[in-house]
Amino acid sequence: MHKRVYAKKDGRMLYLYGLKPHTLPALEEGENTGQAQSHARWHPLRQEWVVFAASRQGRTFLPPKEYDPLAPSKPGGFPTEIPFEDFEIAVFQNRWPSLSPHAGAPPEGLVIPTRDAQGDCEVVVYTPEHSGSLASLSPERRELLVRVWADRYRELYARPQIQYVMPFENRGEQMGVTLHHPHGQIYAYPWIPPILQKELEAFQKSPVLLNLLPHLGPYTVLEDAHVLACIPPFARYPYEVLVFPKQFRPGLWAFTEEEISSFARVLGQVVQKLDNLFHKPMPYVMALHAAPKGAEEVFHFHVEFYPALRTADKLKYLAGTELAAGTFAMDALPEETARVLREVAI
Repeated sequence: MHKRVYAKKDGRMLYLYGLKPHTLPALEEGENTGQAQSHARWHPLRQEWVVFAASRQGRTFLPPKEYDPLAPSKPGGFPTEIPFEDFEIAVFQNRWPSLSPHAGAPPEGLVIPTRDAQGDCEVVVYTPEHSGSLASLSPERRELLVRVWADRYRELYARPQIQYVMPFENRGEQMGVTLHHPHGQIYAYPWIPPILQKELEAFQKSPVLLNLLPHLGPYTVLEDAHVLACIPPFARYPYEVLVFPKQFRPGLWAFTEEEISSFARVLGQVVQKLDNLFHKPMPYVMALHAAPKGAEEVFHFHVEFYPALRTADKLKYLAGTELAAGTFAMDALPEETARVLREVAI
């Protein structure tokens, strides 16, 4: 894998990854952006940090194809976030971040504790094409993407203030997507987020996924010698999918070459099955959960897919019991939805 590091004129960093070196000349860039301003406030009832980033209100929202900010730039054309005529995979610091190395100091005089939000938010552009998905990427491009994620984990975790790194993808307007171009994001937090703290505490008690592994036959959707994908028996969404390596690994940076190929292939197949389930692109959130800093000996890497559709024309909404009480109510049994998804042809 080759990596080119490029400093944009507004100070944000752009990383160009590829199977061959990237040597194209840079084109004209767009306007400079203002400095990101965000901070965190402590929620005393939930015992967790909430990030405030008012500048994000002005971010780009569903632009037409000719103004796609994630496309390659063209000479004399609309200046995009990537000032080059072509690339394989591009990663850049978000123009409208929730977390930033330059977030600034929190406000003073509030009645609750505050702190800085000095982390980072990156955009990962999977392809120069305006449309596509993890399923439609070539096997070589998906493997490259896995290596890109691993490199970003290594680089971001090397920063002293970063405690947790999470790549994720929001897909579909139902999930709040503001750009259609195939992409994901990476958040690097200066604290361990509450869901990951709970998962860490579970892994500190026992090897949860390895203990479950021998019992997941009825729930398995896809598997090979290295990676398993299942609808877990505790699924909170009808077609929620859990993907993890069969050997203990704290993160993608610890995968073998065979595991990288297997993981990339299974990710693509999971998305293909989800899309074929109702014969249309499945809206979802996909989150990669790797070990928090310092927990590499106990935390088992895994990926969680939260698909939004429960039938072809009905969404799984989060309502009163889910949002207000934190208890999910499921109207489909994982044993049945696993069978259905397993039988979907790809």
